[in-house]
Amino acid sequence: MAKSKLDEFVQNDVKNQKGVYIPVHAGLLERLFVRKAACKNLHPNAEDEFSMESVGPSYRIISEYETKFREAMRLERKVFDEPLTVEKLRPNGYLLLNGHHRWAAAMRCNIKKVPIKIINVATESDIKKILEKSQHDKRVTLDLDEVVFRPEDYKYLEKKFIFPLNLRMKQRIRLGIPALFYFLAKNGYDIWVYAADYYSIDDIQKFFRAYSVHVDGIITGVAKREQNQSESVMRMEKLIANKYAKTLHIDNDLILVTRGKNGEFEEYEINSSEEEWARKAITVIEEMEKNERKK
Repeated sequence: MAKSKLDEFVQNDVKNQKGVYIPVHAGLLERLFVRKAACKNLHPNAEDEFSMESVGPSYRIISEYETKFREAMRLERKVFDEPLTVEKLRPNGYLLLNGHHRWAAAMRCNIKKVPIKIINVATESDIKKILEKSQHDKRVTLDLDEVVFRPEDYKYLEKKFIFPLNLRMKQRIRLGIPALFYFLAKNGYDIWVYAADYYSIDDIQKFFRAYSVHVDGIITGVAKREQNQSESVMRMEKLIANKYAKTLHIDNDLILVTRGKNGEFEEYEINSSEEEWARKAITVIEEMEKNERKK
């Protein structure tokens, strides 16, 4: 597919999506067993730079993938190192979330089917339901990859799950996270977790439920959202900001407290060993809450 033809194809597909296709959540069986999809059934994401007329595809990146794919096919080796991340669409097909350039390269190489990973992401309507249901005016945010998840060789980890709980989420979490989440929920905080990469929101819900704790909001693909500030993303951020009077941002070394819309913030350090990290975070929050009640 030549450059001009690809540009035309992408723009026509984006236009054809309007008023016809809507993102929907895929069921567990579909997410578990559908591992490949025809290139023609994958649709470029209108909110990705790849699909924007003002930016468009990078033909340098596409060409690099095309060269790699053709060489792999010539040597009869595995073409794709990892699947394309997609979201289910109604009435049919899937929306590309990550992997637009590999998808374009596959079409140029006349590859009919590509590996996919189907995930469910939080939509604007999901966020509205969470906020409407919540009776709290304060929340806590944590970064899954930076704060909650830890590598396999990390010393202080919660118990590892076995089959079948480990099928969809193989991550390990740092010691004390369930206790911290339980404490926060008990003290009237909504718990929101974020991730730069894409995870399926229902997998994350079930993962934490297995630890007997609940997370309220799950926002994944943050790196893409920050890169492409679409109207939908900005509306979601505004909805969340208007809901909560106070937010705790828990990091590895500190807790950042923001209040209202005026940008006021306070910092509280978490000076602790890794083993005592969660206990120290709870102590810091308890002390902060105690001081606030005195005012």
